[in-house]
Amino acid sequence: MSSTPKIVNRREFLKASSGVALFIGVTGIMPQLISCKDTEGIKKQLQNYQLSAWVQISGNGEITIYNPAAEMGQGSMTSLPLIFAEEMDADWSKVKVAFSPQEVEIYGSEGWAPGSKLMFTVGSRSTKSFFPVMRKAGAQARYILMHNAAKYWDVPISELSSRKSFVLHQATNRKISYGDLAPILSMPKTLPNFTLEKLKQPRDFQLIGKTIPRTEIPSKVNGTAQFAIDIKLPNMVYGVLERGNLHAARPTLTNEKDIMAMDGIIKIVPFDYAIGVIAKTLEQALEAKKHLQITWSHSPAIGYNSQEIYPSYENIAGQKKSGKVIHQIGQVTTAKKLASKIYTADFKNDYVYHAQMEPLNAVVQISEDLKNAEVWVGSQQGVDPKLGVPQLLGIPHENVKINLQYLGGGFGRRSMNDFVVEATLLAKEVAPLPVKLIWTREDDLGYGMFRPLSLQRMAASIDKSGNLTSLSHYVVGDGGNLVASGAKNDHYDIPNQLVEWREVSHGIRVKHWRAVGHGPNKFAIECILDEIALGQGMDPIDIRRKLMMKSPKALATLEKAAEMAKWKEPAKEGRAKGVAFVEHGSLGTGICEISVDQNTGKIKVHNFWIALDAGIIVQPDNVKAQMEGGIIMGMSSVLYEQITIVNGRVQQSNFHDYQLLRMQDIPEHIETHLIASADTPEGVGETATPMVAGAIANAFLRLTGKPLRHLPFTPERVLEALNG
Repeated sequence: MSSTPKIVNRREFLKASSGVALFIGVTGIMPQLISCKDTEGIKKQLQNYQLSAWVQISGNGEITIYNPAAEMGQGSMTSLPLIFAEEMDADWSKVKVAFSPQEVEIYGSEGWAPGSKLMFTVGSRSTKSFFPVMRKAGAQARYILMHNAAKYWDVPISELSSRKSFVLHQATNRKISYGDLAPILSMPKTLPNFTLEKLKQPRDFQLIGKTIPRTEIPSKVNGTAQFAIDIKLPNMVYGVLERGNLHAARPTLTNEKDIMAMDGIIKIVPFDYAIGVIAKTLEQALEAKKHLQITWSHSPAIGYNSQEIYPSYENIAGQKKSGKVIHQIGQVTTAKKLASKIYTADFKNDYVYHAQMEPLNAVVQISEDLKNAEVWVGSQQGVDPKLGVPQLLGIPHENVKINLQYLGGGFGRRSMNDFVVEATLLAKEVAPLPVKLIWTREDDLGYGMFRPLSLQRMAASIDKSGNLTSLSHYVVGDGGNLVASGAKNDHYDIPNQLVEWREVSHGIRVKHWRAVGHGPNKFAIECILDEIALGQGMDPIDIRRKLMMKSPKALATLEKAAEMAKWKEPAKEGRAKGVAFVEHGSLGTGICEISVDQNTGKIKVHNFWIALDAGIIVQPDNVKAQMEGGIIMGMSSVLYEQITIVNGRVQQSNFHDYQLLRMQDIPEHIETHLIASADTPEGVGETATPMVAGAIANAFLRLTGKPLRHLPFTPERVLEALNG
């Protein structure tokens, strides 16, 4: 295919095509223009070249920009296309946004692992990872339009400028819209190398940093937004699984004939850990599930009681045998020998459930010859953009189409694709019928994947001058990075540090939960600092200020939060304020104000103030919403949420016994200040949540003189601390 298409007049063009896709080479040297209806041409180009197709321009001026990330309420459906539109100088009012195809070589980013492309909406990395990709692609699209306008007017491209979907020639007072250019577009032989210096400077941004309504909110409000659970296909059947609440136990079904005789039952599908049922309707599948008679095998989890395990964790933390060193600087042992005082404490956290609003679900349709598959799913994507389906069916990646949908909550749970695998295995049994698999809330709690239970043993040494000279941090728990991340201190100047992970496992399924290990570990770090401050007669802000002297950006968040909260002013009677600092991509200091009912043990959070440095802020209003949501989710997990295991079995089954924060418990006031910065954007989705536990516990310590060291801070544990 020639890189210069045949030029047709505007009327012919609009009859023939709904628009033009700009296919811009990953290296910026192989752009193509193809009619959006020329599907074979698009396929051919994608086969022949590593190309990125980011934008479609219609003759009426409408612009469609592709979003490569999942949208689960964090705003990526707006922020990433907005970055592209900024460099393209697109009129945002004419922009529509669509999910990109799940093709990692085309739409992936190296932001997660240099040298390896991923489409993975996790770790608060989407904006940071795609920021340079979207800017460069947007600048390339703008250049192509400018190049064609220069040809059309026969003027040097250097005389042209652009604004809000128009190319302008100021010398002759002419302008032409991007839509009017669409029918006459041809491709330049080369494109400039758009280095950072050749892209817009932050002072010139017209969209980035402004208050822009999120693109998907109207459809979510009026009910037209489509989630995977909304998908309905012709001849669709339904699948459910009975997994039990004993993790890793194997099932034996003893009444298969009775189940098959029930109305609407199509097939029973055994799994290593579950029994699957396929039926004509969801109601029939769920009714059959109720009547399954299953004998469960032995499981490694049998005999495990989560609330009784902590003494053994304490023993493991005290063993001289080393675990895996996560981080080490200086000589902690030497510093302890020279110390005038050593502070020690153990901090604990129970299992936490993701509690995403939309139950796990997926729709899978497999061709009758089992050589092609199509999936409709709300997924946080993953290392494999095709979610494991090609390997499962033994077919090429290109034979699997993933239709990404909105997610009704993820928090790390939907970065695991076990539910997609289950749906695929069910669909394989009844191909070519499409199968919708749905996990009930009871399924997800009983056989969930939880933030791990863990223990953090902290030991800090103080020299004769009152300086913090060492900090050792032993993490005991299951899951590696799930319990060990966030234990490193990059912004506190502590000369001797040791972080060590000591592994245990009880056969319970564990998974990334918002901010991963930062929640428990920042809780332990921030609380030990306040216990040191109390013991040394220091102000909690002052001890952090001293430790942050070599980290001015972190210090700026501390100072701003203290100013916002009027830290130095006396607290209202019966209240106290607590502080915590967190780095999770962005840097943030949070201060909360609490009171405690001495009779019931209930903690009330009245106010929360946050100062955040997240680099360039793409969507300020959305970042503030993210921080507010993170604080509220953090409060829910810190004050209420708790999964308990008795004899290997999960005790909670639904929201009547897995408590969440209620509307009456949210703070009266949450205020976020965004610190101006021209640095690369950093993640914000996981910065607020980990600061909550430390801030509340430290406020409690200032109010009562008593430490809180075991999450969640249930009324029973609060009363125990008050009376201890």
